[in-house]
Amino acid sequence: MPVSNAWQQRLAAARDERQQSQRWRTRQPMASGASGSSLDFAGNDYLGLAHNPRVIEAQAEGARRYGAGAGASHLVSGHLEVHDALEDALAQWTGRERALLFSTGYMANLGVLQALADRHTAIFQDRLNHASLIDGSALSGARSRRFHHRDTHDLERLLSRSESRHKLVVSDGVFSMDGDVADIASLARLSQQHGAWLMIDDAHGVGVLGDNGSGCVGGVSSQDVPILVGTLGKALGTAGAFVAGDAELIEHLIQFSRSYIYTTAQPPAIAAATLKALDIVQNEPEQRANLNANIAYFRHEALHLGLPLGRSDTPIQPLILGDEARTLRWAMYLKQQGLHVGAIRPPTVPKGESRLRITLSARHQRDEIDQLLAALNQCQSNEASCLPSA
Repeated sequence: MPVSNAWQQRLAAARDERQQSQRWRTRQPMASGASGSSLDFAGNDYLGLAHNPRVIEAQAEGARRYGAGAGASHLVSGHLEVHDALEDALAQWTGRERALLFSTGYMANLGVLQALADRHTAIFQDRLNHASLIDGSALSGARSRRFHHRDTHDLERLLSRSESRHKLVVSDGVFSMDGDVADIASLARLSQQHGAWLMIDDAHGVGVLGDNGSGCVGGVSSQDVPILVGTLGKALGTAGAFVAGDAELIEHLIQFSRSYIYTTAQPPAIAAATLKALDIVQNEPEQRANLNANIAYFRHEALHLGLPLGRSDTPIQPLILGDEARTLRWAMYLKQQGLHVGAIRPPTVPKGESRLRITLSARHQRDEIDQLLAALNQCQSNEASCLPSA
């Protein structure tokens, strides 16, 4: 058999298996612009800053001043003064000595774990950590163990059995599919007791949690959480990511993190837009107040309707439906009603825990949330009504 035919058959078999298991994924283009016809309850623009006119203008002005792209990697000629300004602002915001920009959150996690860990390192990860943390651990070649979700007793058991000299505990801050928050204080205490470093990926917490929006690690020192990762494409509404920590950590990443060294720097216009978004987050707490009011209202009404809502006080509100086909039916019905909600199925979540991942934003109006609640209640009251129309 020709090599090309063997490859085609292999790929076709994998696609067929995914389709038959109700796990086929499709892209769903949204209407362009802030006034599109579909209501978005699937994205991560928690404060609505992606559509904020001041952030948009800052990006446009950044492009006029610096150009559309950086043109090179940070260590060649792509690191501009606006990148420096943003790194300084992020370090100050998170209470760290320094911060380092990455092109994406995925690349930040890969780069940190690859640069810090090797086959002599033991990594301990929460079972529900983001895929980028799992992949980064595998890339590093370290020995990796996964403890039960938010179970510090299981983590302590694994740490106490480890004979590795170099230990690294890794956890999401806010878990992206469940919306619950890691117990930072307990993770820090256990890590220190067992001589381990602690890495928190607070992608879904920065901009949302904490007194100044600096996330679930806000107010926690770098001694307790030496490695802090945050993304800019969620609550801050732009793109990219950062790692914050002591100066020695950041210098080590500059020297050894391959996903930082060998890629084009973040477009400077994005950095300019992020600086404006960060200014809004720090100086306009009413943005977070609006978001929290929407979260409280949605939860109160959803629980009143008896919807199978998970336990979360963050913008991520999972509606656990269990069955994959049922989850797809509900999502399709909502789409027909002009409501875009994520249908999350294995392998993203464990088998039997398929869900609608509802995300709330400060931009959502009360009548829009009511529209979503009414459609969800219709699905719950009459499952037959959620069958896709021809």
